Amino acid sequence: MMIVTTEQVAGYDIKEVLGYVKGSTIQTKHIGRDITAGLKGIVGGEIKGYNEMMTEARKLAVHRMVKEAEEKGANAVIGMRMQTSTVMANAAEIIAYGTAVVIEKK
Repeated sequence: MMIVTTEQVAGYDIKEVLGYVKGSTIQTKHIGRDITAGLKGIVGGEIKGYNEMMTEARKLAVHRMVKEAEEKGANAVIGMRMQTSTVMANAAEIIAYGTAVVIEKK
């Protein structure tokens, strides 16, 4: 599955547009990360636990988007974007979305 943030793929023609696809996940913090984050807020520095959590969340959201695109028969997703938002205290949603297409080498 080719995933690009552009609307076209160099060297390929878009043969069919299959529509909007997305994948998302909601991740929550656990008490250990909250304690570490609180300490980092005092002394400064990277909050590695949160960084790892968000990296995994992005991977999961993209994986789910790809699965949805494959189910539609796509071999590429164009215009891919990611967003994050807070859905409640201590929980964040990551969403990956784009347009599922069928592309063919020129």
